[in-house]
Amino acid sequence: MDVVLLARLQFALTIAFHYIFPPLSIGLGMFLVLVEGAHLLTRNPLYRQMAKFWVRIFGLTFALGVSTGIVMEFEFGTNWATYSRFVGDVFGSMLAAEGIFAFFLESGFLALLLFGWDKIGPRLHFFSTLMVCLGAHFSAVWIVVAGSWMQTPAGYHLVTDGTRTRAEIVNFAEMIFNPSAMTRLQHTLLGAWQAGAFLVLSVSAFYLLRRRHVVFAKASITFALAQALVACLGSLITGHHSGRIVADYQPAKLAAMEGHFEASAPAGMYLVGWVDEDAGRTYGLKLPGMLSWLTYGDASHPVTGLDAIPPGDRPPVNAVFQAFHLMVVIGMALIGLSFVGLYYVWRGTLAEQRWLLWTFVVAVLGPQLANQAGWMTAEVGRQPWIVYGLLRTHEGISPVVTGPHIVTSLILFGLIYVLLFALFIFLLDRKIKHGPLDEDLVTDGQRA
Repeated sequence: MDVVLLARLQFALTIAFHYIFPPLSIGLGMFLVLVEGAHLLTRNPLYRQMAKFWVRIFGLTFALGVSTGIVMEFEFGTNWATYSRFVGDVFGSMLAAEGIFAFFLESGFLALLLFGWDKIGPRLHFFSTLMVCLGAHFSAVWIVVAGSWMQTPAGYHLVTDGTRTRAEIVNFAEMIFNPSAMTRLQHTLLGAWQAGAFLVLSVSAFYLLRRRHVVFAKASITFALAQALVACLGSLITGHHSGRIVADYQPAKLAAMEGHFEASAPAGMYLVGWVDEDAGRTYGLKLPGMLSWLTYGDASHPVTGLDAIPPGDRPPVNAVFQAFHLMVVIGMALIGLSFVGLYYVWRGTLAEQRWLLWTFVVAVLGPQLANQAGWMTAEVGRQPWIVYGLLRTHEGISPVVTGPHIVTSLILFGLIYVLLFALFIFLLDRKIKHGPLDEDLVTDGQRA
């Protein structure tokens, strides 16, 4: 059994499952800030009801995100010990920063957010909501920065202790603001905002289709569509900037994203296609010169192709190609869906568009699939490097781990994750069927 492949599969499983929940928490956190801020400004009891209902959903996604994220830290030691020694100085500081700036902030205000509605004033509760939302964003900051450092390492030098080499920080600011970090961070956060917004859209559309909680659902859809449109358009812009950074620092990944083989020639952008890696050809429908124009502002500008890259330094081309195009197609569809939804909200006829409401119900999967495809594009496109240009993936594996060890834990993790996901769906379904509470429409002043 290939130990490296098994270790990669296990890490892919654990991080892909974990990555369902943090984007929902971040996106719902932003939604809660918008809704509770509106309640603070207007004192409209409807906004209070909305905030109290979506806080319950937020609490569920937050709990699953924390519990599934711990596993990956153990895998660094069990499966990737050599890699952990190599990046320990870099990752140790960033994981410590995540604990200080993210988890402490979230845990310090989470109880007030969940249980403080009738115990603290509305301003303090809004502040708690803001701090929890900020903590969730801070958590993403340090994780994305760490991942970006693996893509475009900066602010380090290599130190050799006997036979072992490790990366050591020499400039903390350069490490944090490495070339891809801020653009990737913006893109990741906007994808999370989409995930939260489309979850709200899905549940609210379901209520309208069932003629339940109509006023609540219409208001939730309005807020969610506004957040979704901003996030979708922002993702388009940050994705474009991210592509330019990839062109500068990871030409093999860019070539794989568009199946571009010619060593140095203008490159088009495929709408759909299939890559035959053995033949060195890509088949499909493309826009000639579009990749060159988007990257360099000139449709005739040459782009480094896979033929200029040694075979041992190329990523799995077709996997990267398909993942990238899946992300783009879903992203464009979500932009169109957001515009259409806002148009019918403006006309006041959204509740009559049952086809659109059913589309919203299933569209909750769109941001999740796009986020997973984007992660796959970034991480598989980095191969065969685990730290780009410094450490190859097969060099980062733990020397004592064996195939049977990983297979056993992989099966056990798979079973546990199936049970966790079933529990998540069960609890989410129960909360949705229960719906918002009428007593939540009572304002603090009326209650007193």
